[in-house]
Amino acid sequence: MPFTLIIFLLLVPGFVVIGVYLERKVSAFIQDRMGPMEVGKWGLLQLFADLLKLLQKEDIVPKAADRRLFLLAPFVIFVSVFAGFAVVPLAPDLAGSGASVGVFFLLTIVSVDVIGLLMAGWGSNNKFALFGAMRAVAQIISYEIPLGLSILCVVMLSQTLDLQIISFQQGIYSNEPVYLFGIKDLGIDVTNVGGFLSWNIVRNPFLLLAYIVFFIASLAECNRAPFDLPEGESELVAGFHTEYSGMRWALFMLSEYGMMLLVCLLGAILFLGSWNTPFPNIGPLKLADWTSGEPGTWFGYITGIFWLLGKAIFGILIQMWARWTLPRLRVDQLMYLGWKVLTPVGLVLFFISGVWRLIGI
Repeated sequence: MPFTLIIFLLLVPGFVVIGVYLERKVSAFIQDRMGPMEVGKWGLLQLFADLLKLLQKEDIVPKAADRRLFLLAPFVIFVSVFAGFAVVPLAPDLAGSGASVGVFFLLTIVSVDVIGLLMAGWGSNNKFALFGAMRAVAQIISYEIPLGLSILCVVMLSQTLDLQIISFQQGIYSNEPVYLFGIKDLGIDVTNVGGFLSWNIVRNPFLLLAYIVFFIASLAECNRAPFDLPEGESELVAGFHTEYSGMRWALFMLSEYGMMLLVCLLGAILFLGSWNTPFPNIGPLKLADWTSGEPGTWFGYITGIFWLLGKAIFGILIQMWARWTLPRLRVDQLMYLGWKVLTPVGLVLFFISGVWRLIGI
């Protein structure tokens, strides 16, 4: 447990350092710009220069603001996001708290950040901040429904809320037989084959659509473009954190990048094989055996963390690609997509997953 805690304490701040630099370079590449170049080799020290600047900035509290709410809001958001990492399995036998209801805990604790966003907007006593907070609450509550439905599809298929058990079911170390497309009647047992053939998006092909719903809803949960209405700088200056400065503003950004990593880790665990290798065993080529570490060994820890983080970073790159490519939606378009498109699709996929589980057994 202390070893897992140390990994998470290094992983999340380390990702923020890499993620901020990576986003600047990705956005510059997409929009044909240079990105940071002057501070250090290839601009590698730009983030540290920004951090030094934020540490020196004055922490201003508006005179008319509700001081308690204003000061507490960044910490509520920060704690709610980073508490979610407690149940994330990084590798075999490396699962943080190992809670048997990890999916339920994760959905519950992450939802608390809505309270922090509303506290930040209301406590600022600023109409732009309040508009941003109201947008954030409406958006997150709306998109939590299709997000939850897509996750329930996996829960129904796996018959568990434990993220580590869901991970084991998607590879060569599964304790129960894994059949191609999840249909036992086909008689194609791929348990010893492993690789992508054991992933949930192959065990139930409709889960690929569920993953798309999950990914779109997770963008809205993170307030990422094209769903960044709560921070719409073109009309709200900066939204719910308009009045914040210095390190309190940095906490909002730290939480945003932490949320990006968390939802991409969750997507990889639920749909993309978690810490399992994507390479299957093909005849004498035991690719899955060679690229998967045995549970309880150092090689198992290294390969598990490598594959899981690789899948998560791939999802993060797609998030960045979407941000710097797609225009921001209007509020009515946002609500239409959430309530009239994603929610009905999520309900249909939930029904199909139940039928698939029934005929697969």
